[in-house]
Amino acid sequence: MTKITKKRKEVLGKFDKDITYPISEAVNIIKDITYTKFDASVDLDIRLGVDPRKANQMVRGTVTLPHGTGKTVKVLVLCTPEKEDEAKTAGADYVGLDEYIQKIKGGWTDIDVVITMPSVMPKVGALGRILGPRGLMPNPKSGTVTMEIGKAVQDVKAGKIDFKVDKTGIIHASVAKISFDIEKIIDNAKELVQTIVKLKPAASKGTYIKSIYISSTMSMGVQVEPKSVSLLQ
Repeated sequence: MTKITKKRKEVLGKFDKDITYPISEAVNIIKDITYTKFDASVDLDIRLGVDPRKANQMVRGTVTLPHGTGKTVKVLVLCTPEKEDEAKTAGADYVGLDEYIQKIKGGWTDIDVVITMPSVMPKVGALGRILGPRGLMPNPKSGTVTMEIGKAVQDVKAGKIDFKVDKTGIIHASVAKISFDIEKIIDNAKELVQTIVKLKPAASKGTYIKSIYISSTMSMGVQVEPKSVSLLQ
């Protein structure tokens, strides 16, 4: 039998894992049961009533969180020389092309987002085996393959995130830091969920948002009442 630690007993005494809570209560609970010494991320796990194996039920998109993610996002822009100043002015951390392609081939991936332009995708495509598994591969659908380099950089720096349903039908996303005010966490959570609702596939039948759990880094998950973050079911 697994022994329950004192800290876990304390956490379990603060909420009922079998109860579904309104988002405001759920956020309060998460703040109360987070004991990390660092500024933990606040994450949402949203189970959808879709079959991701079918192309017409795939759910993916982007959303700009109204209060940002709280993370410092390191952006690499792979572009031709005439776009370099635009990228740097917008706040990109690294800007270039061939030298960074070689650097990535050598194993460097100390970045959070890669933005590029259509004309250099043939070169960037060669990095698929390295960037793909790390979720760094640029994609037109997420706005990271574009001629509007400056806008793309600004959007990412402002809190734009991309999301995609996984093979089990769940979307995982970080929406805030535990140090955020409760209202800001709620606003960000609602923005993500409502964006996902707008992307409901026509082929999805029955309940679309099956469950939502909110947690922080290393905390237990608290189940959220879907109607408290979105009107559509």
